[in-house]
Amino acid sequence: MGILSFLIWTPIVAGCVLLAFSGPRYEPLARWGALFAAIVDFILSLVMYGRFRNEEAGMQMVEKVSWIPSINTNYHLGVDGISLWLVLLNTFVTILVVIACWRNIEHRLNQFMGSVLVLSGFLIGTFLALDALLFYVFFEVTLVPMYIIIGIWGGPRKIYSAFKFFLYTFMGSLFMMVAMAYLYTAAGGSFDIATWQNLPLSATAQTALLFAFTAAFGVKLPMWPLHTWLPDVHVEAPTGGSAVLAAIMLKLGGYGFLRLALPIAPDAAHRWAWLMISLSLIAIIYIGLVAIVQLDMKKLVAYSSVAHMGYVTLGMYVFSAEGISGAVLQMIAHGLVSPAMFLCVGVLYDRVHSRQIADYGGVVNVMPRFTALAFLFAFGNFGVPATAGFVGEWTVIIAAVKANLWVGLAAGTSLILAAAYTLWMMQRVYLGPVANDKVRELRDINWRETLFLGIFALAVLVMGVYPKPITRSMDASVAKLTQHLATSKLQ
Repeated sequence: MGILSFLIWTPIVAGCVLLAFSGPRYEPLARWGALFAAIVDFILSLVMYGRFRNEEAGMQMVEKVSWIPSINTNYHLGVDGISLWLVLLNTFVTILVVIACWRNIEHRLNQFMGSVLVLSGFLIGTFLALDALLFYVFFEVTLVPMYIIIGIWGGPRKIYSAFKFFLYTFMGSLFMMVAMAYLYTAAGGSFDIATWQNLPLSATAQTALLFAFTAAFGVKLPMWPLHTWLPDVHVEAPTGGSAVLAAIMLKLGGYGFLRLALPIAPDAAHRWAWLMISLSLIAIIYIGLVAIVQLDMKKLVAYSSVAHMGYVTLGMYVFSAEGISGAVLQMIAHGLVSPAMFLCVGVLYDRVHSRQIADYGGVVNVMPRFTALAFLFAFGNFGVPATAGFVGEWTVIIAAVKANLWVGLAAGTSLILAAAYTLWMMQRVYLGPVANDKVRELRDINWRETLFLGIFALAVLVMGVYPKPITRSMDASVAKLTQHLATSKLQ
């Protein structure tokens, strides 16, 4: 078993073990066991990064074992410059989510920590799978731990939100299942993703496949108008669940586009690029306007996620190296900023038990250290220079301007909207005089909260100031993908 298998199965096994230790007396074991497993997995991801060779465009550290010989499917893993950083992001965020939920989960702590670890392993498996059936299995099974997290530890409407989350994403994946069955037959009985990427297909077949994959990945991303499940789920999910959902699970959609949809149907992707770019701009601009009128902090950040994911699809569908690099950078930046903002909302909710903006005001007067960190994440949310958000958004905007000036201009206007709805919330929650007695009684963040928010802040600044390690690792893979998308596969 190689390093990639250890990355996948370490958190899954650890999570399953934690499920066996139920009850208050095992809560310290659940906390420290989950933290230990998450740290070990992060160290394994750093070992993977150390072994990665930046100059190689193909898959590295490949593992391949026959899985189901009767249908010619394999346990086939590999990592390239695109999946590398998504795996690193996952293992990094998992540690911070475990720390953030250290005292916040009041019942069934072992089940919560176990679900978080199992989900982390399934997500890594999706990013590393090179066999389409293996990809589908990991992609779908991520629904189970997240469904449990929302359904057990969520808010008052948790059952409805968990059902909506599962139904939306599962129904979208049914189209992908049919597309995979067609490709398996067309490829002569092979589930190998690389074989599918090089398979000649007619224009009609490519179009059908593109929209089938878009149904699955567009819901997960989420694209407008397939996004309606996300705000409800974020509002009801526990803080740790929202952090994982925003940081990692949404990236499954973007990764699916880059690994399956675009390489398998490049001609159809070019033909329908106008539609995808239009939907991206609607997400960026219209959802930004929707975010401005939100009264719930969590719902505002959720709509912000939809708007920011519009940059991901926009970057992919301009079909340039800058655009695809910008899409990946935006996924990573959003994976740092958005969970941090959800955790900030969680810090306030733990104290006041309200997410309504109107219930706050003047928090800076009683929580200055926390306010400083919250404003840093807010600046990253609308792309202030030297933050992670700036790197991804501006790379996509530059690529869009090169492709079409008007598209780039429309995308750029969203920066104003993002600043408007983010600062609108920050001003009313944090600035001004103390609004009421509940705010006056607040105490600044403790060492644990300072730790996980401080690490997030450091990561946001480091990526904003020095993104070169990320771009250097993925340049060869992005160049290879760009070249592939420029080559016709028409049969």
